[in-house]
Amino acid sequence: QVQLVESGGKLVQAGGSLRLSCAASVRIFSSYAMAWFRQAPGKERDFVASITWTSGRTYYTDSVKGRFTISRDNAKNTVYLQMNSLKPEDTAVYYCAADHARIGYGSSYYVPNEYDYWGQGTQVTVSS
Repeated sequence: QVQLVESGGKLVQAGGSLRLSCAASVRIFSSYAMAWFRQAPGKERDFVASITWTSGRTYYTDSVKGRFTISRDNAKNTVYLQMNSLKPEDTAVYYCAADHARIGYGSSYYVPNEYDYWGQGTQVTVSS
């Protein structure tokens, strides 16, 4: 069983920065692709960013490209989301997700149902 625990969410002003962390309790962290999704009130859970198990490839949704950076430290079993130039529309609960390494990940990295494990979420609120 994999447990994911997010941290780092808080209230920040527009233009500010935050770094989210997701600590994973898993035997072989490096065998999982990791992702961040977000869900605003009344909306669906949307893909934000992901990183493959060897950190060889990252993916971002268009609205965060150039502002957010996903990274991972396999020695610490942790994935990060550095968020810069935050906007009010970035306000949401941010979830960490893990997907065991598989063929075809590159074509479905943005699909929530493809992920095997989820954290409980951390609230990010950006004030204008």
